Amino acid sequence: MLDKRSGSRLANLWDDAKAEGMSGPELLVYRSNTLGSDKRVTNYGGGNTSSKVWQKDPLTGEDVEVLWVKGSGGDSASIKLDGFATLYMDKLRALKGLYRGLAHEDEMVGYLPHCTFNLNPRAASIDTPLHAFVPKPCVDHMHPDAIIAIAAAKDSKAITKEIFGDAIGWLPWKRPGFELGLWLEKFCLENPDAKGVVLESHGLFTWGDTPKECYETTISVINQAIDWFERKSQGKAIFGGEVVKALDAPARRAIAAKLMPRIRGLISEKSHKLGHFDDQPAVLEFVNSKDLRPLAALGTSCPDHFLRTKIRPLVIEFDPAKPDVDAVIARLADDIAAYRVGYQAYYDSCKRADSPAIRDPNAVVYLMPGVGMFTFAGDKATARISGEFYVNAINVMRGASTVSSYVGLPAQEPSTSNTGSSRKPSSSACRSRRRWPARSPWSPAAPAASAAPLPTGCCTKAPVLSSPISMRPRSPAPTKSCRKPSEKTSFARCGST
Repeated sequence: MLDKRSGSRLANLWDDAKAEGMSGPELLVYRSNTLGSDKRVTNYGGGNTSSKVWQKDPLTGEDVEVLWVKGSGGDSASIKLDGFATLYMDKLRALKGLYRGLAHEDEMVGYLPHCTFNLNPRAASIDTPLHAFVPKPCVDHMHPDAIIAIAAAKDSKAITKEIFGDAIGWLPWKRPGFELGLWLEKFCLENPDAKGVVLESHGLFTWGDTPKECYETTISVINQAIDWFERKSQGKAIFGGEVVKALDAPARRAIAAKLMPRIRGLISEKSHKLGHFDDQPAVLEFVNSKDLRPLAALGTSCPDHFLRTKIRPLVIEFDPAKPDVDAVIARLADDIAAYRVGYQAYYDSCKRADSPAIRDPNAVVYLMPGVGMFTFAGDKATARISGEFYVNAINVMRGASTVSSYVGLPAQEPSTSNTGSSRKPSSSACRSRRRWPARSPWSPAAPAASAAPLPTGCCTKAPVLSSPISMRPRSPAPTKSCRKPSEKTSFARCGST
């Protein structure tokens, strides 16, 4: 049993009294809501959960194994039964016979609707095979800052082994899809005692025989990563140390009030934007640091961060010791135009013949030394959530750069998602760990790394629970109450998000 601890550690919130009497699908909702209630476990809308449940087939009346897995869209903290896709497990396993290999991986997404159980209209996500092929009844896939800090470190595999031993494994970067599902299955079969796996540049997979075991394993693994990071970071300068002092809170807000309307006007040419300002301690520690510019230029560490914050932020040059806001305003138009040029060059260097058109080339995140962070989007809620995601990214960079070197996603991977399309990049996208294309004006050219090999026996098992990222807890979202529908669930059609 885990301690019901608070503070910098995640508390075990599982309540046996609440869980008693729940059906398998209801326990999945309860587990998901409980995990999603703390944003240190997973970011808004990020990650997914699943359970394999035996139910009566509505056509034959026979008991069949059904995969309940979080569908496309939605957030773990508030998801209900109608947010989960349901699929026949025997049909999902039969898809292996149709798989023609890595070059044809994208076509497997089209087969998922044919596996639907009980006419459920909720679309299955690209992560469905990852859950289906793990041979355990319950699976959690979360994006905790403490774990992504491991996944985004240059020595990710070695760090995973050091922290977890043989209880948690490691797999190299592979975009989500059918092939990664097969990798996970192979790892589980070769490492039957493992309780989970760290996915490089992605996140955490954990599993268990019961919903409670799966939940507690997830919480334990994250806490163990937090413990390890805290020990390793003691006495070390975070982000290279502070090089400028933050202005006082009233001055920061006055600058934000003066600057944000100017930024908004310059980036709202084609679509109107709303902004959000954040000057919490985690943000100020980063924007005031020596390593602000080199780390910001390296970009995002996992696909979820990219989709919300773009490939990298725009750093506003400003000396809080000599606060000349008018000079910043005078340069803004040129700075924003230069960002657009850089984004276009980045897109052009990575696009392929079937790539969608470039979307809005303006920055989403703006970082200002001594002041804080501005984020902009089409509505206030999205602007705020984008800021939350960049705080996730700051936490990840904090941990990875303190104990190792921070490494972003391969350049090709996020570029293919530049439109926000649900279509994932093709498997031939560069497997290099190089962050930026040589043609990009945002950073000097770097030699490409060697391609990541397929995980043939390369999976290192690793234990269950520790962080130098003191993973600052943000205000957790309240856990939503779980409704208790009858076993004969009716699926209300929901619009996609």
